[in-house]
Parts: sequence; structure tokens; C-alpha cells
Amino acid sequence: MHFDRLTAPEQRVLGCLIEKRWTTPDQYPLSVNALRLACNQSTNRDPVTTYDEVTVRAAADRLCRYGLARLASGHSSRATKYRHLAEEGLGLGREELSVLAVLLLRGAQTPGELKARSERMAALGSLHDVDRVLAVLTERGYVRRLDRRPGQKEDRFEQLLGGGGQEDAAGGDAAPVPVASPPVVATPPVATSPVATPPVAVRDADLESRVAALEAEVATLRAELARLRGDEPAESQVGGAAPIS
Repeated sequence: MHFDRLTAPEQRVLGCLIEKRWTTPDQYPLSVNALRLACNQSTNRDPVTTYDEVTVRAAADRLCRYGLARLASGHSSRATKYRHLAEEGLGLGREELSVLAVLLLRGAQTPGELKARSERMAALGSLHDVDRVLAVLTERGYVRRLDRRPGQKEDRFEQLLGGGGQEDAAGGDAAPVPVASPPVVATPPVATSPVATPPVAVRDADLESRVAALEAEVATLRAELARLRGDEPAESQVGGAAPIS
């Protein structure tokens, strides 16, 4: 299992388990119902979700199979409870997990926002401490830097346990979900009758003269042919009968 392939419910459940371990230790480990309420909080969550118990339980069980959580129900407890194993599974300490939890629960953040929103889980005294933690997370491949948006003074960081891509590397908004184009219905070809092309009028200034010359030549050839056949009387017979002596 690659930890950069966690689904959105798995990311939210893991973030809640990390957060509640240090913010509400008396209620930790978390029951399925407590975990559902933590996932669906209207504060300190972005986006706000409405996961049901089935979704939360399934996500927690998968985290157990990945080695990032485990069942923690006592013998006297009737409710199923979970605790995270992110220290072992991800190889991170408290400071790194605190920053990672904020990114899991609230999306991309600036170092200043991370410092303010992680203080209930770990004491990061300065932005230099936040930068140090972010450097560790970035080196491990759990976090990446996003470029500044126009008008912003600080870079932002996003977690990569879900593969990233919620915001592009240029710091833009989330990429729009591609919308499938409607299927193209092929239109059968329509049979068309051939259209007669009107004859093109040929206009040639020398046409009539050429035709007349050809006709004259044909007439001459016909006369010559008739003479050769003997159809025309010989020249000596022309002028009538010979005189009687």
C-alpha cells in the first residue's frame, strides 16, 4: 500500500485520530461515533463532511490494514475504538504529525496558518520551527510546496497522502472535474440525386470559319471521289453528238 493513495475518508479519519490524541486525550482512543463526529465537525475542517458511521468504520478498518491505525477496544468496552499508528507507519514525530494533521483536516496552508492551527497539538515556537518541520515532511514525500497566488505573501503547502492534485503546482484552485461529453450519434448519409450540369456555351471567334473550311474540303474530296469512279462524263464527250457527213 502506498500512503499517497489514501481516499478522502481515510485522510479525514487519520487526521482526526492524530488531532484528538493530543487535543482530547481523555476521549482517546475514539469510538466509531466519536470519530464520526470528529470527521464531520463544522469548525477546523475544510471541506465540511457528512460521513456516516459505515463510511467512517470502513475507512478506519482500511487504515488498520495499512498499518496506520489499530483497534484499541478494552475488554470492558462495548464500543469499537481506534487509535492511530502514524508514528510507526510514517516514521514521524509529534511536531511533524501535528503539521500533517492540520493539512489533512484543512487543506493547503501557509506556514503562519500551520503554526497557529497546530499549537494545540505541538508547540512550534516560531515560523523557523514550522519551516524545519515542513522541510522534513517535504523530504519524506508527505508534503509539497505550492507557489504563491497573486497577492499572497507566503507560499502554501499541501499534504500528499492522497496523491495531491487538489491544487496545481502553480497554486491555483482545484482543477475542475472533467465532464463527459454527450455521445455523438452518427447521422446516416442522405442519398442525393446527381444534379445535371448545364452545358457550357463555347464561344470561339474562329469556329464558324473553321467549320466552313472543313465543309468545302469535304465537298472537294467527294467530287474527286466521284470523278475517279467514272460517275462524271469524260471531257471529250461534252458538247453533244458528232456531226454526220
